[in-house]
Amino acid sequence: MNKELMEALDILEKEKEISKETLFEAIENSLITACKNHFGKSDNVKVEIDRDTCDFICYAEKEVVEEVEDDCLQITLEDAREIFGGAQLGEMIHVEIKSKEFGRIATQNAKNVILQKIREEERSVIYNQYYEKERDVVTGVVQRYLGRNIGINLGKADAILSEGEQIRGEVFKPMERIKVYILEVRNTPKGPRILVSRTHPELVKRLFESEVTEIRDGTVEIMSIAREAGSRTKLAVWSNNPNVDAVGACVGMNGARVNAIVEELRGEKIDIINWDENPGNLIQNALSPAKIVAVFADPDEKTAKVVVPDYQLSLAIGKEGQNARLAARLTGYKIDIKSETQAKDTPGFRYEDYMDDYDEDEYEEEYPAEETYEDSDAYEADGTYENGEMSEMAEADEIEETYEQEEGEPAEV
Repeated sequence: MNKELMEALDILEKEKEISKETLFEAIENSLITACKNHFGKSDNVKVEIDRDTCDFICYAEKEVVEEVEDDCLQITLEDAREIFGGAQLGEMIHVEIKSKEFGRIATQNAKNVILQKIREEERSVIYNQYYEKERDVVTGVVQRYLGRNIGINLGKADAILSEGEQIRGEVFKPMERIKVYILEVRNTPKGPRILVSRTHPELVKRLFESEVTEIRDGTVEIMSIAREAGSRTKLAVWSNNPNVDAVGACVGMNGARVNAIVEELRGEKIDIINWDENPGNLIQNALSPAKIVAVFADPDEKTAKVVVPDYQLSLAIGKEGQNARLAARLTGYKIDIKSETQAKDTPGFRYEDYMDDYDEDEYEEEYPAEETYEDSDAYEADGTYENGEMSEMAEADEIEETYEQEEGEPAEV
């Protein structure tokens, strides 16, 4: 039994995750290559390896003839009978080849064949391993800055966090552990090339899936997500079980679940709202924490007109239009926001059609403002809330903007 070879194969299989059968094939091919380099040809050379003991034999099939014309393919009757006493003319016999007799060059070539096969299999194993994790979140260790890109070690492979996939203002220290989203895994001659992201909306989705048990088991579903990396994310969730509160499940006890995600995202604000099949209710939820007086949604045109109290206009729009912009992406609707005063002054707008049925106390009870979570108890949302108290509002009487699903400059109405 070849114990040294068996131990070497066991180590390679354990550390590199390369199957023994692949290694046996590599050894067989290397011996055949050595024979070709030593004898000039290897068409009649065979190699057999016992998979259990690792004992191997290398032999050449030769024809028994009276007069030898090719030493590699033929053998005399006299020499054949020294190997096999019953040999006859015209028969094919197996002549063992001693691998120890190979020259230095042939041995080196055989070694290179084995090493090359091991490298190829190692790359293939790593590629397959991370290809299965494509579109998923993994934990990596920051290695070094490569210009404006960052090298991330994922364990068995290195990934690249390009400048475009980094959150603006986020700085990492060497050996710092971070979670990244695998965008793409490419198979290249030099090994797998892995591209990761910290800005992709799916990163937040995967983090919630790993943190929230109800999402993992399918009780709660993430129906839509809109994100401006490093600043704010809006998440619409739906519960398949009427006894399970979708928003509460995502928030967790005392905000433990959502705060763990906020901490990983370095303080990025996360709005969690309830999904509703009614587009009016969905848009109303999406614009939280602003209070909405009325929503007129057109499902065919994917547009919506929203009326808010005068003092809520700046909150509904958000800082630099962020709240309304994210709401438009979350719902897929083009949203036009007006204050009550602006709505009354709009030609053809029948303000009394909905104000007859509008009761502010009843509305606040039915549609409480959704909460915004971050890693601090006292937060400031778009410059309008601070420590739970309403601060001085920006003068927004003249503000009137339309927010589309795609990013871009707001269109004036």
